[in-house]
Amino acid sequence: MGRPEPDARLPIKLEPVSNGEFYPTRNPPAVREAIRRSYEQADRNARRLGISRRRFMQSLPAAALVLYNLSACSREEKRAREGRDPGGKFDVPPEATIEEDAAKEVLTGDEFIMDVQTHFLDFDLTKPPEEEPLGIAGFFGSLSPHCADVADKRECFAMETFLEELFIRSDTDIAVLSALPYPGDANQLPPDAMEEAIRVVEALCNDDRLLMHVGAYPHVGRVEAALDAMTEARERYDVAAWKIYTMVPAAAAFYFDDHDPDRPQIGQRFIDHVREIGPPIICTHKGFGAIVGGSAELASPEDIGPAAARNPDIEFVVYHSGYEPGGGPEGPYEGVGDRSINRLIKSLEDAGVEPGSNVYAELGSTWQNVMRDPDAAAHTIGKLLRWVGEDNVLWGTDAIWFGTPQDQIQAFRTFSISEEFQEKYGYPALTDEVKRKIFGLNAARLYGVEPRNLECRFSREDLEAARAELAVGRVHGPTSIAEAARLIAVHQARIIM
Repeated sequence: MGRPEPDARLPIKLEPVSNGEFYPTRNPPAVREAIRRSYEQADRNARRLGISRRRFMQSLPAAALVLYNLSACSREEKRAREGRDPGGKFDVPPEATIEEDAAKEVLTGDEFIMDVQTHFLDFDLTKPPEEEPLGIAGFFGSLSPHCADVADKRECFAMETFLEELFIRSDTDIAVLSALPYPGDANQLPPDAMEEAIRVVEALCNDDRLLMHVGAYPHVGRVEAALDAMTEARERYDVAAWKIYTMVPAAAAFYFDDHDPDRPQIGQRFIDHVREIGPPIICTHKGFGAIVGGSAELASPEDIGPAAARNPDIEFVVYHSGYEPGGGPEGPYEGVGDRSINRLIKSLEDAGVEPGSNVYAELGSTWQNVMRDPDAAAHTIGKLLRWVGEDNVLWGTDAIWFGTPQDQIQAFRTFSISEEFQEKYGYPALTDEVKRKIFGLNAARLYGVEPRNLECRFSREDLEAARAELAVGRVHGPTSIAEAARLIAVHQARIIM
């Protein structure tokens, strides 16, 4: 099957795609079969309803159809191979795949949603791409073909597109603009651009629905100058938290607990400076080691537990939760920090950091990857709830790379962890109350914001109508290993060594 036209894409995006920090993996057979069935049944359902395929693909029953098929195909595969049901499922009744009211019952909600990992890229669209600094023209060769329906691919990542994807095409109420691993002139999302976006939203909506991280780079150049730059940024901007990538550039990578004598011993010094100038929140990329040339070691969250235990007054937000794709599906934690999220859990356990303490697990790109596999999704969410705590798991989507996060929201709304997995592994039930905490209440408490559903000159009905007029199913990140490799190379080339 070739690439479908934009209006014919599935509203739950299941094709492989990356945020530029990992290599997209080929879909397993169950997902490929779910996609095939969904296209086939979408045609049939559209004819049954007497509407066009395009109109059906923009409907809630179409989203329900994809999730229903994903659950069914995963169940069939597990039963055939292992004689059991998956550890998780999407609770979508068959009538929701054809009836609007039934679909609305399971896919819509009134939760407060706060997305703590979002990005856009601040390009000067008056200049041709080849005039962008530091070889950014190579960036566009890595972008998904799904973004080819605009004349200038930079528009896919512009502020206007970001605001559309987050606040018109999804149920997101508040978002945090999260800094990128590029210091100086290489930064395509500098604080000034974030501040401008905040002003635009305030002017449009008269509310504070955007917060900002400021990037910290204590391992790039002289540490004294880097810490002074943080102090200056704190005085100039309304900093919600500090965002740091300790693993890039690889040659200067460091650990928060300074456990490796061969690495720069600046972890505690950086933490002390954050404590001094505030706010006392450190958001750190952990996992997705391809950003450092495939080094899962440098991106390991093994330093989080010791650093959090030593600094209980500092909040550590572990972006991506330490997840590593491509090394096999996420499985249970059995006391060994061998890979992926298990490394984070082992680090916390060994350091005596209890669930609900000063470590938070963030789901950006992680949920988007594991939601294709109900078993892996159940282990991922279940482990984080059990060992990090239901009050310390944060909703993030890594938008704008995956287009609108609405499909991730809909998938999470319908997802449940099986009673079998709860009994066997000690996972808590993923109740509506727990989902509300993850969707936004936990982040609201961390950032000190009022959890409220924000409306901006339109009601929820107006929002849905506006969303229906827009193409569905767009993704903007690379969708193949070759595309991701080009983007990762650009990442590396643009980081000042």
